[in-house]
Amino acid sequence: MTEFLINNMAPIIFASMVLFLLVGFPVSFALAANGIFFGLIGIELGLLGPQLFQALPDRIFGIMNNDTLLAIPFFTFMGLILERSGMAEDLLDTIGQLFGPLRGGLAFAVIFVGALLAATTGVVAASVISMGLISLPIMLRYGYNTKLATGVIAASGTLAQILPPSLVLIIMADQLGKSVGEMYQGAFIPAIVLTFLYVGYVALVAIFRADWVPALPLEARTLHGMKLFIRALTTMVPPLFLIFLVLGTIFMGIATPTEGGAMGATGALIMAVARRRLSMSLLKQAMESTAKLTTFVIFILVGARVFSLTFYGVDGHRWVEHLLTGLPGGEVGFLIVVNVLVFLLAFFLDFFELSFIVVPLLGPVAQALGIDLIWFGILLAVNMQTSFMHPPFGFALFFLRSVAPASVKTTDIYWGAIPFVCIQIVMVGLLIAFPQLVTFGLDKNVKVDLDTVEIDIPTSDYGGTYSAPAGMDTPKGEPG
Repeated sequence: MTEFLINNMAPIIFASMVLFLLVGFPVSFALAANGIFFGLIGIELGLLGPQLFQALPDRIFGIMNNDTLLAIPFFTFMGLILERSGMAEDLLDTIGQLFGPLRGGLAFAVIFVGALLAATTGVVAASVISMGLISLPIMLRYGYNTKLATGVIAASGTLAQILPPSLVLIIMADQLGKSVGEMYQGAFIPAIVLTFLYVGYVALVAIFRADWVPALPLEARTLHGMKLFIRALTTMVPPLFLIFLVLGTIFMGIATPTEGGAMGATGALIMAVARRRLSMSLLKQAMESTAKLTTFVIFILVGARVFSLTFYGVDGHRWVEHLLTGLPGGEVGFLIVVNVLVFLLAFFLDFFELSFIVVPLLGPVAQALGIDLIWFGILLAVNMQTSFMHPPFGFALFFLRSVAPASVKTTDIYWGAIPFVCIQIVMVGLLIAFPQLVTFGLDKNVKVDLDTVEIDIPTSDYGGTYSAPAGMDTPKGEPG
């Protein structure tokens, strides 16, 4: 038995962790308990040294010293202030009037507002709940098919998962050791493509099932001409300016994601004050929700660090690497298996749990296979987006169920989500087939003419300088 444990410690730890998660034990405590329990067993068996846990304080303090994670409370606070100050309601009303004369106009409005909310909030729950409360009753009142209406709202809300400033992209960048700015830049085009795939699906429904998505009746179109134009201008310009303030400064390298998040939070407060919607109760609610979500994330990260300390100590990462690099088909086989695995795990785990548990194990394998980690991270993020939409455990479906009228059946919400889950799977396929959707703009290296390069060594104690001709190599670690 002892020999069996020694030879199979890594798969036993992994299986135990999966078992804890499946029975519903809190994720952060399940991870930490597994790490400590099997760490003690490993020390007893002689697999690990007793100094193993001496490294634990440094790993915990490493989390606290990670400036990138500061972006999480900033973007969460920004999103909550905007959502509760009525911006979503104003946007849905205005864009609904713009698209009202078209069949499917309200559904188009929900998709575009979902994208705008995603680009300003980065929080799925805020987007889904806002649009569920505001737009679902209106869509049902004007004769929209219940399944389509609920599916559009749930799917549009999950755009906050992939469209910057997505929280999951911040965590993904941290776990893969990549720049958040590059992760945001790489995710932008896929997020836009996914948004238009949603629009295309609604357009097809409008063509072939017009009775599912009727146009707004004339009496419901209360704004026309210049009045509608002025309303659209005053409603849409502030959030668009906020998007530029946050994402534009990050993309241009003016601000880090943490600084961009701080500017976004400040901008959200200013917008709420300008709308005369800011109150002490709203501020208190936003701060409490921000503290809860941030604590939730940090506790999972602490648990993941404790787990990984033991798992890596018994060479678990090598076991995972050998397991996945030995798959038939090489890189393609690895991508197929990983995406199927993540898709199935998303039935039971949300994106935070997947990011902290699965991604650190897959990242080194992807790097060993020569896969670009920015592209790989965004591919996984799009795949994990389905975790919000999976019947029966998708969180977006739960959020929508909590605010939907009693007349809407839970089965309608589930059936409405399925076409959009299929669209997300199509998006995964597009990213694998066309990686340029992510890497465009990221792989433009600065071209250097080697014939004009000179290497100048500063004057030494012996006097004089040395200039090496272009093309001459100097051994690493040695002076020229």
